[in-house]
Amino acid sequence: LLIFLGLALPVTQGRIIPKCEMVRILRRNGFEGFEGTTVADWMCLVQHESGYNTRAYNNNGPSRDYGIFQINSKYWCNDGRTAGAKDACHISCSRLLNDNIEDDIRCAKKIAREAHGLSPW
Repeated sequence: LLIFLGLALPVTQGRIIPKCEMVRILRRNGFEGFEGTTVADWMCLVQHESGYNTRAYNNNGPSRDYGIFQINSKYWCNDGRTAGAKDACHISCSRLLNDNIEDDIRCAKKIAREAHGLSPW
């Protein structure tokens, strides 16, 4: 079972943002009350999607998820490999795999704004 779980975790090790720091980042960037969500909602999302890892990556086959918010290449970013990609955030997916999460935040907020919540995740 542990081996299976290990395969499900992101492959690339980036910076693991400490929980208290992540709360401060989310608050500072206006996530509390954003589209009816709370900082606690976003903390839960980040914990389960990436384990707070800035370089989390998951290959889903036809598309891939990138970064701390696990932003998908089919709709939101361009990885140059996803057929029919929309690139709605107008960003290269590789830019979501660094320790600077400002662009990740902008895209995550765009996703939540368009969906009026966290349903895309």
